[in-house]
Amino acid sequence: MTQPAYKLQFILDERARLEKEGLLINIRTIESAQGAWIAVDGRKVLNLCSNNYLGFANHPKLKDAAQKAIAQFGVGPAAVRTIAGTTALHTELEEKLARFKGVEAVIAFQSGFNSNVATIPALVGKDDLIFSDELNHASIIDGCRLSGAPIIRFEHCNPASLEQKLRDHYPGGTPKRALVITDGVFSMDGDIGPLPALVERAERFNAMIMVDDAHGEGVLGKGGRGAVDHFHMHGRVDVEIGTMSKAFGVVGGFVAGKRVIIDHLRQKGRPFLFSSALTPADVAACSAAVDILEGSDDLVQKLWSNTRYFKERIRAAGFDIGKSETPITPVMLGEAKTAQQFSRRLFEEGVFAMAIGFPTVPLGKARIRVMISATHSEQDLDFGTEKFVKVGRELKVL
Repeated sequence: MTQPAYKLQFILDERARLEKEGLLINIRTIESAQGAWIAVDGRKVLNLCSNNYLGFANHPKLKDAAQKAIAQFGVGPAAVRTIAGTTALHTELEEKLARFKGVEAVIAFQSGFNSNVATIPALVGKDDLIFSDELNHASIIDGCRLSGAPIIRFEHCNPASLEQKLRDHYPGGTPKRALVITDGVFSMDGDIGPLPALVERAERFNAMIMVDDAHGEGVLGKGGRGAVDHFHMHGRVDVEIGTMSKAFGVVGGFVAGKRVIIDHLRQKGRPFLFSSALTPADVAACSAAVDILEGSDDLVQKLWSNTRYFKERIRAAGFDIGKSETPITPVMLGEAKTAQQFSRRLFEEGVFAMAIGFPTVPLGKARIRVMISATHSEQDLDFGTEKFVKVGRELKVL
């Protein structure tokens, strides 16, 4: 009798393909708290790939708040929010975030990803339309797919393209709902969505508009209040998605906006209804992060000072950093194999900066994505630049 083919061979074949094309992800192990310098795989290295924009991931005030929350509330919520998982800590955080963001209400979720997956299907369904920037984050794409609504992609950061798509697919008088979605800051290129022009188009066609501001929270706007504040668009954006795992330094996500939408998500947001709440320690730490940002913008200013300092030097060295307008600094290298080799050599030189290739970014646009933090000193950034130049010359990309 002929032996049947190995039923999991497709996985081995796919892994071999990824390895051959330089697309296999190498996951390194962190052995210390996040900061400017961290221990990775047994080595102390300069950290240039964390989303810890403001240094909150190891901030003493956040750690103290988390410890006090554990002492009072324990380590876990023990339930979903709608049954027995909503604590006084959750409601306090939501009220603080609403004040911080300048919106009517906020609802907290377990992650930014869950926030998108909860919100989009609650606002539109198979009889409606979604207009989405072609470079929107994977969590937006997945939320759109779950909604069942047709997805119409418009050209990246191109309001004229959005307008044309709206004219073609969403004529006046239609009973359908429409949702326009854009990232506030695009996580791979570091460019900022043209929010005023997108909002104007959405308003003209009576479409809802949603901004995923995961990389804008704590970075853009007054004291890190995000892209809507940066563009002075308060009251004109229906939904803002935020994360608390990047600049806030902890974990979790939230949706901010009009109270009618937030109340709707408490009834229809599936991760809110069917997945346990954020832990007390996480919620308390996030709340402490908001307190710090409301009290001072010093860390946000330091983040931007470091960003300008590094970008000036890496550009002067001859590297292409694309269209970045934020602390996200992509060092463009082209082929995935080159980017992976570059990342390995940087690590050997004491710099932790990971390669990013397809499908996270388009084919032929692999890069090292450098993430600047307020925790870096100018000496740290000089060291990083020096190593980039050394490896760049060695690999003949300079």
